Amino acid sequence: MIDLYTAPTPNGHKVSCTLEALGMDYQTHFVNISEGEQHAPDFLSKSPNGRIPAIVDREPDNLAIFESGAIMIYLAEKAGRLLPTDIKGRANVIQWLMFQMGGIGPMMGQANVFYRYFPEKIQPAIDRYQNECRRLFTVLDTHLDDNQWLADDYSIADIANWCWVRTYKWSGVSIDGLDNLERWMLSMRDQPGMQEGIVVPFDLAKQLKDEAEKKKFTDRAGDLLQK
Repeated sequence: MIDLYTAPTPNGHKVSCTLEALGMDYQTHFVNISEGEQHAPDFLSKSPNGRIPAIVDREPDNLAIFESGAIMIYLAEKAGRLLPTDIKGRANVIQWLMFQMGGIGPMMGQANVFYRYFPEKIQPAIDRYQNECRRLFTVLDTHLDDNQWLADDYSIADIANWCWVRTYKWSGVSIDGLDNLERWMLSMRDQPGMQEGIVVPFDLAKQLKDEAEKKKFTDRAGDLLQK
């Protein structure tokens, strides 16, 4: 059994979607980052950086792992799926996983901050991060022109990138004209476990359809930036 400590963010969904795709038994523990629970000593004992998600694998020996990419690799290796064992195939998956970890995730995260949350709208910063997101989306689109998946076969690299790219509207980034990316996103949406994984620990997207709730969410995020 896996204990998953998470919140409804793209990084959290990377792990819940992976768990669902692999059909692994897990128990969800919501970490309320708005209330600062990620800084509590108990959570820090599992995730020293104070960031979700984290897991504890009861077998073996309550092993705690933090960093979403590291967790995905661990789960795929444990299950023997979604990550090749041959050196070339493994390297191909991991490079696209790192593309998300080092590019897509940080740039979309910064786009979110300046486009959605920061109280002062600094247009050069908004433009800088949205343009970089679009550039990274174009890298994906070009690669997907003659590839069904990011690596040779469907893998954790696809899950990691999709969990972020699917939120492009929240970052204020257009995907117009990126037909290969859109095709891939539609394919990803229909993969087993994806729809289940993106509502863990609850369906934030449904909640944010209400304009009052959306404003409350963005205001709260903006307040946290000032702390």
